[in-house]
Amino acid sequence: MTHQSVIESSIHPESQAAPAAWGAVFAMALCVAVLIASEFMPVSLLSPIAGDLGITDGRAGQAISVSGIFAVVTSLFVSNFTRRIDRRLVLVSLSLILVISGLVVTFAQYYSVLMVGRALLGVAIGGFWSMSTAIVMRLVPAGSVPKALATLNAGNAIAATISAPLGSMLGSYVGWRGAFFAVVPLALLSLVWQWVSLPSLPPRKREGPPHVIRLLRRKQVALGMASITLLFAGQFALFTYLRPFLETVTAVSVSTLSLLLLLMGLAGVAGTYLISGLLQTRLFSVLSVVPIAMAAVAVGLVAFGTSVPITAILLVGWGLLGTAVPVGWGTWLTRAMPDDAEAGGGLQVATIQLAITFGASLGGVLFDGAGWQTTFLFAAVTLVGSSMFAVLVWRATVKP
Repeated sequence: MTHQSVIESSIHPESQAAPAAWGAVFAMALCVAVLIASEFMPVSLLSPIAGDLGITDGRAGQAISVSGIFAVVTSLFVSNFTRRIDRRLVLVSLSLILVISGLVVTFAQYYSVLMVGRALLGVAIGGFWSMSTAIVMRLVPAGSVPKALATLNAGNAIAATISAPLGSMLGSYVGWRGAFFAVVPLALLSLVWQWVSLPSLPPRKREGPPHVIRLLRRKQVALGMASITLLFAGQFALFTYLRPFLETVTAVSVSTLSLLLLLMGLAGVAGTYLISGLLQTRLFSVLSVVPIAMAAVAVGLVAFGTSVPITAILLVGWGLLGTAVPVGWGTWLTRAMPDDAEAGGGLQVATIQLAITFGASLGGVLFDGAGWQTTFLFAAVTLVGSSMFAVLVWRATVKP
């Protein structure tokens, strides 16, 4: 056995001894898709929700932010609160919370009830995402972890692509309540599939439950979280405002806009799989080079955004790159914190959620106050910063 094999066996003792549970990975990917679809579906349904419940569009929009807040809080503490519970039961319970959330939102007659349902969704998102990397490490051999993480991110990419247009379409036929209810059967399917396919995953014993914030005392972890923050802030500063950019600058029709977003999403699905093969040997190359390439795309949109063909090519490139980087940082997590993957996953999810909120908010302020070009250039600068911190992470790794 090689030295590398010895290291991987010590990091993934259970996955080396048991066959890969790919059925469980696919079940988790379905749950991720439902979680993300549920999170972003209100984007295209704010007006009918507001009209039905007698509230303003702004108050209806808080249904999105409340889920993010509860996702952050849950991701930071779920590992400690569930440290004595079988991880199979924890995942199934979080899936059950997802089902309950969908039902509560569907039948909400009051704004407060709607917010309770969305808060429950935040709990499911934060808990499931924060534990997913650690669970995957126990379901498949070490060499297959990047591929398994890519599978989860493929579900993420698909859901993020179709949630808004699907919600709009369903809302026009069956109303906003029917649109939210449509995800409930899928959530139930993922729950049952996980119950059947997930093996028993007893919690691993440790001397004491590490709080996720303590991980930031490690130089490599602190630098990694800084890079992740800048990456997602830059990504969502641009991504959040693609639709108004395409409508006003590129001046495409609604059908062309939907096609471009679909192509971008499909490119993202392809990117998650294409990049997984490089992560075994070129992890830090991916983490440092891809944000630079994304920054180049952002600058390209500023320079050539009025051209439909060039914009289409750039958006496909953005999708190909943008959904691949989370797989890279998930792989980094398995190597940097193999013994604290659950706590590290919680810290990573909290960092990502906060970065998305920061990037989208500041991007919106710049978009309204200084023009779309400023927003896109801010995204480019932030992405370059992410690349620089990734290089520092690499240096801290090879020279601890």
